[in-house]
Amino acid sequence: MLSRTADHLFWMARYMERAENTARLLDVNYQTALLPQSQEAAQNGWKGLLSISELTSDYLKKHGEITARDIMTFMVSDPNNPSSILNCLRAARENARAVRGALTTEVWETANQTWLEFNRVLKDGMLERDPGEVFEWVKFRSHLSRGVTVGTMLQDEALHFQRIGTFLERADNTARLLDVKFHARNTEFFGSGAGNEGKEVDFYHWSAVLRSVSAFEVYRKVYRNVIRPEKVAELLILRAEMPRSLLHCMNEVVGNLRAVANDQSHETLRRAGRLRADLQYGHIDEILATGLHAYLTQFLDRVSDLGYGISRDFLMPA
Repeated sequence: MLSRTADHLFWMARYMERAENTARLLDVNYQTALLPQSQEAAQNGWKGLLSISELTSDYLKKHGEITARDIMTFMVSDPNNPSSILNCLRAARENARAVRGALTTEVWETANQTWLEFNRVLKDGMLERDPGEVFEWVKFRSHLSRGVTVGTMLQDEALHFQRIGTFLERADNTARLLDVKFHARNTEFFGSGAGNEGKEVDFYHWSAVLRSVSAFEVYRKVYRNVIRPEKVAELLILRAEMPRSLLHCMNEVVGNLRAVANDQSHETLRRAGRLRADLQYGHIDEILATGLHAYLTQFLDRVSDLGYGISRDFLMPA
């Protein structure tokens, strides 16, 4: 496959996944902001969201003051924010248009229709009336896009590069979501003998985190007890059967990388396998004892390095 084609397929999938995960990050913050809490706690939640998305300086240059409404507008519909949902969906559609010949008609039409309908959603004022409904719409369209891709595409290199893009982006965003909710709420004390305190953490906040990654029912099925932050972290980091966990994402990345491996991708595949092995044989108590924030920061650095390696070995030069 031409590197240019692989590049468009990879980034088409990444941008669609990024739009969904931005909606998930905003949704969990929007839902938790509705719960009883101090003004300072709510403000810190929105600050944390900008920080983990690396958008603080860009946002402050434009708006100056941190408000929930301005942040949602900035991250959903601001055409000058490269990471906004609007720009992610536009980029996904443009990448799909560039390789229409490598896609089925259904995949192209889904990407194109998503872009057109999202513009109608914004013009209709849905974001101002009900932000939660917009976030759910974005998630639904992303689910539809993945379903059509897996259900209609030939199981060849084109699909493998899309899957690599999807799961690399998902791993990055799951780690960022966890970092927002744990680091901002200063709950990295589970390795220090404060287990009883952990049980007192507000049930509704952690329910919102789980629901933001469609994992509330999954948590109940796996653990069958009250929601505890350390178990939330374990589910979203180390449980391979959880579709949005870091381990599941890395299993998918390694499997698809193997399928497209070439003579120069050995080192990239080795690093991906090493990262997966660290997750596969990791233990949540060890992770929490050394510090969840530090662990997730290192994971994000390794995923970023992996992305550069994939670009170097298969895609257009960055």
